Amino acid sequence: MTAAEFRRVALRMPDAVEGAHMGHADFRVNGKIFATLGYPNSRHGVVMLAPEQQRELIDAYPRVFVPAAGTWGESGSTVVTLREADAEIVAEAIRAAWLRRARKPGKR
Repeated sequence: MTAAEFRRVALRMPDAVEGAHMGHADFRVNGKIFATLGYPNSRHGVVMLAPEQQRELIDAYPRVFVPAAGTWGESGSTVVTLREADAEIVAEAIRAAWLRRARKPGKR
């Protein structure tokens, strides 16, 4: 997967918009970031998953997904190594991250 493919998938999510945060491209829904590009460098992206979703992906695809550093990683922020990534798997991860942020508070 390339950074351009990651961006296209993220922007295909309903109501997704691209912005920037701390020098990195980010993708938001309802004003909340669900994915970023360029962290920790240009060969990576990040998806904001639930910790249990993160564990499942890391267990299944350890060369692709790793927790972000520190408390961000503990809370589900997951780094994606783009060159190792299968586009379909990353698209599923982006969708899961988008769903977490797209839901209105109190809705399931």
